Amino acid sequence: MRHAVITAGTKGLGKKVTQLMVEQGCSVTVQYRSDEEAMLKMKESLSLIENSNLQFVQGDITNKDDIHKLINEAYNHHGRIDYLICNAGPYIFERKKLVDYSDEEWYEMIEGNLSAVFHLVKKVVPIMREQQFGRIITYGFQGAETSPAWIYRSAFAAAKVGLVSLTKTLAVEEAENGITVNMVSPGNILGDMKEASIETARLIKDENTPIGRSGTGEDIARVVRFLCDENSDMITGSVIEVTGGLDVINRFR
Repeated sequence: MRHAVITAGTKGLGKKVTQLMVEQGCSVTVQYRSDEEAMLKMKESLSLIENSNLQFVQGDITNKDDIHKLINEAYNHHGRIDYLICNAGPYIFERKKLVDYSDEEWYEMIEGNLSAVFHLVKKVVPIMREQQFGRIITYGFQGAETSPAWIYRSAFAAAKVGLVSLTKTLAVEEAENGITVNMVSPGNILGDMKEASIETARLIKDENTPIGRSGTGEDIARVVRFLCDENSDMITGSVIEVTGGLDVINRFR
C-alpha cells in the first residue's frame, strides 16, 4: 500500500487531497496545526471508507522539530513514504506593502512556504531514495514560474518564487532515484470552494472565471493524484496552473 504524507490535510485545499488519496487506497498521514475539531470530523468520515488507513499528527509546519516529528511518526508507523504533498503554507490576507510587514510576518511567510519544504524533503528524500520511488508535490501561485510582481503579497510571493527554483532543482537532482518533484499552482479558490466538489461548482455561475465556474479543492486533488501516479514519471520539474483561465494577480490588485 502506497503511503502519503499530507501537510494541512484536514481542511481547505488539503481536505479534498486527503479524501481522494484515501479513496484511491493509500494509507495517509495527515498533519494539522491546531483545529482538532476538523481533524476529528475527517477521522470519523474517512474511517467509513473500506480499508482506510489514517494517521493524524499535530504540529506547526514552521517548526523544524514538529516537521521531524511528523516524518518520524509517519515512517515508523507505515514503514515507507511514497508521496509528500506540501499543502501547508501560511498566507497574510491583509493588503499591505513590503515595508509595512513586521519581521515576524516576513519570517512566517518564508519559513512556512519555503524553509518548511526544505526541512520536509531533507527527511523524506533519503527514504524515497531507498525505495527508488517518490512523488513530491509543492504549491505555488499563478505566474510564480516567471517571478512576477504581486502587489501587497511580497513576502508570500518571494517565498513561492524561491520554491519554484527549489522544486525544479530537486526534480533534476533526484530523477535518477525514481523521484519526481512538481508544483501545482491553484487559482482563485476561496471560502467553501476549497473543500467543494467540481459538481457543486458547476451549479454556481462564476462570471469572473473564463470557464464559468470557480475552481475547487477537487480540481487540485485530481492534479495531485495524477502527478503521484507511477506512470506520470515523465512529468517532473513542472509547474501546473489550475486557474480556469483567470488572471489572478492582475485581476485582484
